[in-house]
Amino acid sequence: MTYPNLDLERELLANYRFVIGIDEVGRGALAGPVAVGAFALSSDGLGFMPSTLRDSKLVPEPKRKPLAVEVASWGTARVGFSSVQVIEQKGINNALRLAALDSLSGFELQDTIVLLDGSHDWLGDCGAEVVVRVKADRDCGSVAGAAISAKVARDELMTSLSKDFPDYGWDSNKGYAAPSHIKALQSMGPSQHHRLSWLTKILGDQTALF
Repeated sequence: MTYPNLDLERELLANYRFVIGIDEVGRGALAGPVAVGAFALSSDGLGFMPSTLRDSKLVPEPKRKPLAVEVASWGTARVGFSSVQVIEQKGINNALRLAALDSLSGFELQDTIVLLDGSHDWLGDCGAEVVVRVKADRDCGSVAGAAISAKVARDELMTSLSKDFPDYGWDSNKGYAAPSHIKALQSMGPSQHHRLSWLTKILGDQTALF
């Protein structure tokens, strides 16, 4: 079977004006913010899903940005961020929720339902009804659209940050725990963009020095 499809969106749009797919990127990274994409689809877009749209993890990097451009012309995509400071101070779940609310802030939420990837509602009260689906980033076009939008936006940010911190290799690893990234952390210590509380096993007592 080809994934994703718009079966659930079609069902939801029979009762709502908009479906907004939500997905997060960067939850497991060692450096950089988390990003949450929100992609709004109306019934007018049910026949126009980009043919190459997939879960962002399945899209080769060179094809992600062109696909995100297609997605942006298909519906309306927005991306919200929570900084490393927010992650450290409020925890990852609260950071994700704040980034999601940021991404939703530009939308009219009346007569709208939010389609959230995952097994539980980590979004909470957002001003719209929320429905949760496991593997929605794989199966549901609106959530896949949100995911690729967030992935491209966060990757571009990490590539930009890498210009000032080239030794960590963020232009390639995007802040995740690649061997070269871990090696750089162990030899140089963390930067201001690292999530210090996540680095205990990598750095040991070295974090006390920074």
